[in-house]
Amino acid sequence: MTEKQSVEIATVEHIESLVFTIRGQQVMLDSDLARLYGYEVRALNQQVKRNKERFPEDFMFQLTEDEIPSSLRSQNVILNQEGNKRGTHRKYLPFVFTEQGANMLATVLKSEIAVQQSIAIMRAFREMRHYIRQNQQFITKSEMKLLTDSIETETKEIRSRQDKADTQIAAIHESLN
Repeated sequence: MTEKQSVEIATVEHIESLVFTIRGQQVMLDSDLARLYGYEVRALNQQVKRNKERFPEDFMFQLTEDEIPSSLRSQNVILNQEGNKRGTHRKYLPFVFTEQGANMLATVLKSEIAVQQSIAIMRAFREMRHYIRQNQQFITKSEMKLLTDSIETETKEIRSRQDKADTQIAAIHESLN
């Protein structure tokens, strides 16, 4: 397996099946995002570490042992399928990414497939929000307002961070010319 793998654009339904609610947030596992973006988990997490300032805790966090869903405990990522047992289990607890974190991840990976998958991920999260709105009679109005306010706040923060990053990139580009 190479650092970048050949992948197909995921369907909204497939992406929705990869979303978990942990700490009250809808998140995706680093291993699932790595597969979607065509990267090895190790390479994806290295890119995150190199760009740590772009991943505040509301974009990404590391799970504790207790937070790993039981359905995932049996799905340990196999790092080496050569049969020599070396690297057959993850050495570290997985990271999870919120919708904003998954989008930011696509910007640091800088590949065409990451951009396309990011669009698919954003559509999946949008459809999930739409589903919640359509079924709002099953949740209280205060819960719905809290969810809507949270989404709006995070969207504004993303736009602000993206504008700041664009300005910084433009300044760097200017200084190089």
